[in-house]
Amino acid sequence: MISDLDLKHLKRCVELAKIALKKGDEPFGSILVSGEGKVLFEDHNRVAQGDQTRHPEFAIARWAAANMKPEERSKATVYTSGEHCPMCAAAHGWVGLGRIVYGSSSKQLAEWLNELGVHPPRVRSLAIEEVIRDVEVKGPVPEVAEEIRKLQQQFHLNKTKAK
Repeated sequence: MISDLDLKHLKRCVELAKIALKKGDEPFGSILVSGEGKVLFEDHNRVAQGDQTRHPEFAIARWAAANMKPEERSKATVYTSGEHCPMCAAAHGWVGLGRIVYGSSSKQLAEWLNELGVHPPRVRSLAIEEVIRDVEVKGPVPEVAEEIRKLQQQFHLNKTKAK
């Protein structure tokens, strides 16, 4: 079960995903919230320039490692529009961040891409729990998943038109 506050933060992640889409990037957005409820960091995907590691969840992990004590990290929550990829999940685990709440799952994304005729990414999708032990994970969240699906659809339609 997610709270109204969780849903509020997920909706901000969707807004960040929209910003990424407007900039021609893959529509993903994420925020880091302290154990006290303060938004500490937010970002969106920045892979359009060719660096496929510029995911917002990875940026959050790096920021947290540089700016938070381990105890603070363990009490923080990462909210994200889409479930972490294996790279981001590993970064989350290595820096010791706490809870994860995501809007749409990797499985859903794979289904949506298949429906659009888009080849799956080179890196295999794994559930967060297959990468990290002992972390609370909540998602997908139906209240935002459909909007995220539409953003993914728009991104891939725009990409097809640009060719």
